[in-house]
Amino acid sequence: MGRGARELFPSCRTVIDIGGQDTKAVLLKGDGTVENFEMNDRCAAGTGKFMEIMAHALGYSIDDFGSSCEGGQPVTISSQCTVFAESEVISLIGKGVKREAIAFALHSSIISRTLSLVKRVGLADGVVFAGGCARDPCLRRMLEERLGRVVFVHRDPDVLSAYGAALYALDAV
Repeated sequence: MGRGARELFPSCRTVIDIGGQDTKAVLLKGDGTVENFEMNDRCAAGTGKFMEIMAHALGYSIDDFGSSCEGGQPVTISSQCTVFAESEVISLIGKGVKREAIAFALHSSIISRTLSLVKRVGLADGVVFAGGCARDPCLRRMLEERLGRVVFVHRDPDVLSAYGAALYALDAV
């Protein structure tokens, strides 16, 4: 993933990858090799699958979920477990909380968990957001706001890891 991100964004020093089943943060050295790496070590909470389940619970398609989290009264999703978070979402809906506010809270929760990984690996300029969740405009905006810097996203963010692996394979030939 670091190799693919660095090839497409030469200034890349930090890669944040939120994929379908895991979340990764990678700090690259100046030469593009990995300096530090962290991956979520629990379950799939905060990943693409989590997003898909939460979008469904709120009645959104996954493609519309990221544009649904605009504004609303602030609420908090305290559970990190997908099953418990879904129950919490259903409870909030039952209390009359707007779907947009719940969507915002879910996105914020994912970014908070992701930034804890980034904090452990370190942060350098040239941040690339990879993985399928990088297609979510709300996640990208929240990352930029909380990091206080521009976050680069390729038009096909879910293939950066495969692209990097292909580059390594070409080197081996």
